[in-house]
Amino acid sequence: MSDARKPSPSGAAPYDALLLLSFGGPEAPEEVVPFLENVTRSRGIPTERLKEVGKHYFMFGGVSPINEQNRELLAALRKDFAEHGLDLPVYWGNRNWAPYLVDALRELAGDGHRRIAVLATSAYAGYSGCRQYRENLADALAALAEEGVPALRVDKLRHFHNHPGFVEPMIDATLAALAELPEAVRNGARLAFTTHSVPDTMAETSGAPDDPARGTPGGAYVAQHLDVARLVVAAVAERTGVADRPWELVFQSRSGAPHTPWLEPDICDHLEAQHAEGAPAVVMVPIGFVSDHMEVKYDLDTEAVAKAAELGLPVARAATVGADPRFTAAVRELVLERAATERGEDVTRCALGALGPGHDVCPVACCPNPRAPRPAVAER
Repeated sequence: MSDARKPSPSGAAPYDALLLLSFGGPEAPEEVVPFLENVTRSRGIPTERLKEVGKHYFMFGGVSPINEQNRELLAALRKDFAEHGLDLPVYWGNRNWAPYLVDALRELAGDGHRRIAVLATSAYAGYSGCRQYRENLADALAALAEEGVPALRVDKLRHFHNHPGFVEPMIDATLAALAELPEAVRNGARLAFTTHSVPDTMAETSGAPDDPARGTPGGAYVAQHLDVARLVVAAVAERTGVADRPWELVFQSRSGAPHTPWLEPDICDHLEAQHAEGAPAVVMVPIGFVSDHMEVKYDLDTEAVAKAAELGLPVARAATVGADPRFTAAVRELVLERAATERGEDVTRCALGALGPGHDVCPVACCPNPRAPRPAVAER
């Protein structure tokens, strides 16, 4: 991004800290079931069923990679901020496992911080990827208020799915994955852009009511993914010289009841269909994920790779963005952009694709809770 498009680097005021807010994951076998109990709280799922669900974690020694990846991102953000003269401390909290969100906010308050920018490690609109984080923030702040902790104001940064710092690493990762395939099948390889499946009804209501993307099939959640996929497809075509490469948005990690419609096709079903059509190879591009956590390591690297091997279909998997320096720079720019906006300055907000930059403050009716309305922060 050129200097002319960057927010003024006049500091992060009025913000005095950044909170990295993530999902969390277990780091020992004995933590798996308690972690899943946190994830599924209030749903009444029996412990034996949770043990069955947790088999993915037990295959990896009971350790989810997400916490270590967040530690890497935390360190990278602190390094980037320091190198660019941004005096803004960065904290980390999780929704479902230690370090817990409420503890991180308590620490922030204890350290004297009062105005917090929040980066959620979810790039797209949707209940589970946006509003649920804001509900968890509201719950944590309410709990701290009961303890008498000084009041904090938290502002969630806008969705970053179409920021160059997120898109460009995905382009390079797709090119690198193509290069891993045998040369004989490389030019004919198809692209499968993967993201977390959600219930159809949740997808359809994703986004703001006045957002044109919400009125598209699948709502803003699907529209945003398709917009990013088109950006990657266009760049890959330009850099490889292969035009009209077939691609599709597919889904993974479904966890709901069988009778409830969820977004399809599933990645494994998609691989079967591609094999039946005679596709020479497939590159899986996890554009819905920020890092290589369990949904990527198991659902793609284990389950989908096994399906491809069963079919005799060559596959490769593109890396996620993780702590790529371009992504950490994007986070810094998002903080400065939002801070300048809060100060009343006129800022050009950077975004690629057809949809433009997302809203800074979520409308009250944005990405509604599919069960019952609940308090959420950072909305109007």
